[in-house]
Amino acid sequence: MAEEHEKHGSAAESLIDKITDKFHGSGSSSSDSDNDGDLKSAASAVKAKIYRLFGREKPVHKVFGGGKPADIFLWRDKKVTGGVIGLATAIWVLFELLEYHLLTLVCHILILALAVTFLWSNASTFINKSQPKIPEIALPQDVVLGVASALRTEINSLFALLRVVASGRDLKKFLAVIAGLWIVSILGSCFNSLTLFYICFVLLHTVPVLYEKYEDQVDAFAEKAEAEFKKQYAVFDAKVLSKIPKGLKDKKLA
Repeated sequence: MAEEHEKHGSAAESLIDKITDKFHGSGSSSSDSDNDGDLKSAASAVKAKIYRLFGREKPVHKVFGGGKPADIFLWRDKKVTGGVIGLATAIWVLFELLEYHLLTLVCHILILALAVTFLWSNASTFINKSQPKIPEIALPQDVVLGVASALRTEINSLFALLRVVASGRDLKKFLAVIAGLWIVSILGSCFNSLTLFYICFVLLHTVPVLYEKYEDQVDAFAEKAEAEFKKQYAVFDAKVLSKIPKGLKDKKLA
């Protein structure tokens, strides 16, 4: 199934490229301009037949917003990505394996930094060296307001989702949220918060690049899994949901 999907996806994408080349390479004659709409429609029809995970229409790099963040997530810059994962691993080892405390670490770093700069500033007059230039650090107001606004939007979206789920209008969304919370509760009982955050951080920097490399195989498997899920949900709907009293069902669909 994966090989057939890969061949189909490659052939379809090749056809799209050929159609696009013809579309861009066409002249300004009236006959060519009449065929532009047909070529574009054909390209859209072929592209629509290619199954992509979560209905994705853009490349993975564009899904992550493009630019430097996407380059880090997708290992375009291996040194930077490796450094980010190495720093996260060092923090996890420091706090989880060595059982170092965050407040203790911050205090020790501040003590060391203040002691070095204080001694350097006072010793500079005796050793004829210039005093250290201590930069002025201030948080920009627009950055803080932007982060707070984005955080507020996400929190409000979460509250809106919980309200919809609690209202009993969408059974499918209710079951999905309950299943998600149940999975998170199981993971929370197996790992502490720091380890769970570290695992998610590493997965965020490994799963997307692996998906980009094997997206045809993954999409083929996802297409098959989605079809099987719809089949099982249809059975569940026939055996369970259809037996819900009419009043409750109307409320659910309202």
